[in-house]
Amino acid sequence: MTAELFVGLDVGTQGARAVACDAEGRVVAEAVAPFAHAAREPRPGWHEQRPEDWWLASVKCLQAVAARAEAAGRPREALARIAVTSTSGTVVLVDASGRPLLPAIMYSDGRAAEEADRLNEAARVFTEKVGARFSASFALPKILWLARHRPREFAAAARICHAADFLVGRLTGHYDVTDTSNVLKTGYDLVEGRWPEFFDGLGVPQGKLPRVVRPGEPIGRLATGVADRTGLSRLAVVVAGATDGTAAFLASGACEVGHWCSTLGTTLVLRGVSRELLRDRLGRVYCHAHPDGYWLPGAASNVGGECLEVRFKGRNLAALDAEVADNLPNKLLIYPLVRRGERFPFVDPAAKGFVRGRPASRAQLYAAYLEAVAFVERWGFEVMAGLGAPIADPVFASGGATASDVWLRLRADVLNRPLRVAEDAHSAKGAAILAAASPCGSLSEAVRRMVRFRRTLEPRVRLRSYLDGKYARFRTACATAYPAANV
Repeated sequence: MTAELFVGLDVGTQGARAVACDAEGRVVAEAVAPFAHAAREPRPGWHEQRPEDWWLASVKCLQAVAARAEAAGRPREALARIAVTSTSGTVVLVDASGRPLLPAIMYSDGRAAEEADRLNEAARVFTEKVGARFSASFALPKILWLARHRPREFAAAARICHAADFLVGRLTGHYDVTDTSNVLKTGYDLVEGRWPEFFDGLGVPQGKLPRVVRPGEPIGRLATGVADRTGLSRLAVVVAGATDGTAAFLASGACEVGHWCSTLGTTLVLRGVSRELLRDRLGRVYCHAHPDGYWLPGAASNVGGECLEVRFKGRNLAALDAEVADNLPNKLLIYPLVRRGERFPFVDPAAKGFVRGRPASRAQLYAAYLEAVAFVERWGFEVMAGLGAPIADPVFASGGATASDVWLRLRADVLNRPLRVAEDAHSAKGAAILAAASPCGSLSEAVRRMVRFRRTLEPRVRLRSYLDGKYARFRTACATAYPAANV
């Protein structure tokens, strides 16, 4: 195993990224490639991409990784295992040869809201059992929309693929396989490990649906010609991956019951490890199945770093970071939404952000926004604890916001928990960890061996009284502004 390199391929919304890691998690080679075409928005709220663009960008990345690994003294024969991750809830119809019949409908596409509502009525028993409700971002409502509005292409489709499934198909020739992470939003029954009975009334033929394997499970060898095109070993094994969020969670280092990762980028996402399936009657929380027998409860807020991008556009955020300490304490209360609607820690499609108080300066407003996002993060952990989730220290932090030590320390202060940051905590690294799961003996052991930590930030005592008091006032202000926040 020590001579092998584990390749992770992540295909996102704008391009592809690939890494090759050794058994200790060191990144030996890395590459990125943008898509040839931007995502299309044929109607407001619709988002489509060309699946062929995913594959072309993936090939470029893999070729570059192979060349860079060879330059580092690692021949192509070392690139022996690969796993793929991509966006959750994205759907593409393919014919028997794997040719896309339509552009892919992306995870962010909202056209299937009516289908999601019908599903929640038809599958009420199922949603209560698995603890998650369907939304327009899920794959299954999009599949029903295709059956209803694109009947010719739907009838001609041999397979319904998620984005990662399509790429696995290009690598192996097998378009009929997916993983338990990607099928969460396609309505697969993760409790019983089968497609549920309510599918019989949906008009979705079982023959179009993929077989389901666990992330980290081998799928097959490369198809003829793929090794030469990509630079991978001719004997390379393709391993089942996961959604991009699940892969990024693994790369954070969280692997034991009670471990949680807080990913703060454009939005805030919490995900943890639990022995029990969490059920949330409000539909805020969903649970992936961990290949080692645990559950991975998670939820995503519409709050996040986007508020800084919008409210402080063009500003030097590093310079504002330097002024945060001088602007704490302050009396400003903010709910940091910049667009309409919230989904976690409360659900309110009409929610708008607010600012209570008049800032004395731009720097004070900035400090209050950092606090506000951290307050939403704390609220989210309280929701998870209230549903029965164990939460242990430290919290593993990932996402673009980890670039700011000032914000990391303030988040640790607000949570009153240490935050631990891993190197390379991104989805491509998580896919490489999935590729190494079998040789390591388990996925959890692969995480332990391959994640390398950069730093841990401890909460400070001096602001605790102030932050606890302000958090209580923040929750009171939210309860006044948002009736749904009182539930």
